[in-house]
Amino acid sequence: MNSLIPGDPADEALLGQVCPPGWVNPTPRGRYHLVVVGAGTGGLVTAAAAAGLGARVALVERHLMGGDCLNVGCVPSKALISAARAWHGAASAGERFGGPAVAGSGDFGRAMARMRSLRAGLSPVDGAARFRDLGVDVFLGEGRFVAPNAVAVGGARLEFRRGVVATGARAAVPAISGLAESGYLTNETVFTLTECPKHLVVIGAGPVGCELAQTFRRFGAAVTLLTRDDRILPKDDGAAALLVQRRLEAEGIVIVTKARIERVDRKGNHSVVVVTGVGSFEADRILVAAGRAPNVDGLGLDQAGVRFDARGVSVDDRLRTSNPAIFAVGDVCTPFQFTHVADFHARLVVQNALFFGRGKASALVIPWCTYTSPEVAQVGLTVDQAKAAGRPVDVVEVGFEHVDRAVLDGQETGLLKVILAQGTDRILGATLVADHAGEMIGEIAVAMTNGLGLGAIGRTIHPYPTQSEVFRKAADQWRRRKLTPLVKVLFRKWFSVFR
Repeated sequence: MNSLIPGDPADEALLGQVCPPGWVNPTPRGRYHLVVVGAGTGGLVTAAAAAGLGARVALVERHLMGGDCLNVGCVPSKALISAARAWHGAASAGERFGGPAVAGSGDFGRAMARMRSLRAGLSPVDGAARFRDLGVDVFLGEGRFVAPNAVAVGGARLEFRRGVVATGARAAVPAISGLAESGYLTNETVFTLTECPKHLVVIGAGPVGCELAQTFRRFGAAVTLLTRDDRILPKDDGAAALLVQRRLEAEGIVIVTKARIERVDRKGNHSVVVVTGVGSFEADRILVAAGRAPNVDGLGLDQAGVRFDARGVSVDDRLRTSNPAIFAVGDVCTPFQFTHVADFHARLVVQNALFFGRGKASALVIPWCTYTSPEVAQVGLTVDQAKAAGRPVDVVEVGFEHVDRAVLDGQETGLLKVILAQGTDRILGATLVADHAGEMIGEIAVAMTNGLGLGAIGRTIHPYPTQSEVFRKAADQWRRRKLTPLVKVLFRKWFSVFR
C-alpha cells in the first residue's frame, strides 16, 4: 500500500514513529494476558488500557501503527478539508461578505505538505516507542493465528489467555472492466498527490466520496461524483442528504445518480469512465470511494476457530467471537466504522476479556458525522429506521433559517430533526445538518446516554447567539405541541377566575 511518499521529510518522520526502520521485535515473555492483532485505534486503545492495568500485553502490526485514522483516514482527510474550507472562504468572501477579491489557483502542494507535517506531528502518540514505554511488547510484522490461543509473527509464537482481532478494514474496489488497468486512487493513496487533478471522477457518494469530492472541487479540480444509489449519502436522512447535494451542485460538482459504470477506458494520459445510458466522463484521476471491506484474509482465523464472512468477524453483543478466548473490535466486526466506535469497543473488551465485565456494544450511543459543508451528524435512529422498525415516533424539526447565529454567520442552510418516542420527550435519535454539526451533536448524545429528554435540554440555558440554540428551539416546539385544545380551554377557565 503506497500511502506515503518516499523521501518526503514529514512522511519519513511519520514512518520513524509508526514503523521504525530497524525495529527489533522483543523476545516473547511467556503466555500473555492479551495479544492484540492490529494497531489501529481499537488495537492501540485495547493494548494501552490493558497494559496500564498491569496486564502482560503484546501488540502486532503488519504495516503502520495508527491504522487508517492516523495514516489514511481521519487525520489527513480533515487536514485537507480544513484547508479546502479556508480556500473556499477566501474565494467567496467578496460575494458573501464584501471581503477582498481573491483570485488565483492557490498552492495545492503546500496544502498537502501541511497535511503531511501535521500527520507526522501527531504520530508519536500512536508510535512504537511510546507503546513500548507503556509496557506493551510491540511486534512489527505479519501476524497470523496458528492455534486457538496463539499468534505467530516474525518467527515468534505468542501464546495468550485472551486475543483481540483489531485489523480494521480497507477500501472496497468494485469489479469494473478496465478500472485496474486505467489506475485509480483510494483513501489509501489519494494523500500522496502533490498536484491537484484537473478532472477527478469519484466513484461512490458515501461520506468519503462526498467529503473528498467537495474538497478537491474547492482546490480547483473539476469533479464528477458517480453513485449507484438514487441520492448521495444513502445511509443518512433523505432531507439531510438533499441539503448537502444541493450545496455540492451549487459549488460545481456534477452528480450522477443511479449510475451503472459499464467500463473504464484508457485514452492517452486520461481515463474515460463510461456510464450506461448517460455517457462518458474523462478524468486524469479516478477516486474509488465505494465502501469498505474488512481485513480478515491471511489472519489464520480458521485456525483459531473464529467465524467470519464478507462482512467481517462475527461477534456477540460483548464483542466475543466464536472462540470464547478471542474478541474483536472496530471496523473488522461492526458496520459502525468510526474511530470513536473502535475506541469504545476497546474499552468494553478490556472489561469483558480480562475481568468479569458484561458490557454490551448495543448499549453504546453512537454519534457520527460526515464532514462536508454543511456537515451531517447523526445519533440514534433516523425517521426511516424508526418506521422500518415499526416504532411510533414524533418528529420535531427546526430549520437553521430560524436560528439567529446561523443567519448572522451566513450558515442558515441546515436543519435539526429530533426523533422522539411517540407521546414523550424521550430521544430516540437526531439528525443535524449544519456547518458545525460534528461539534454540536454531542449535546444530543449526552442526553441520550444519560436518559435526559428533550424537555431537559429545553430547561438548559444556551448562550445567545449560538447555533446550539437550535436544540432549545426544538424543545420549545415540542412543548408547544403539549398545548392541546383541551389544555387551552383549561387555561382560559383558569385566567377567567385568576384576577
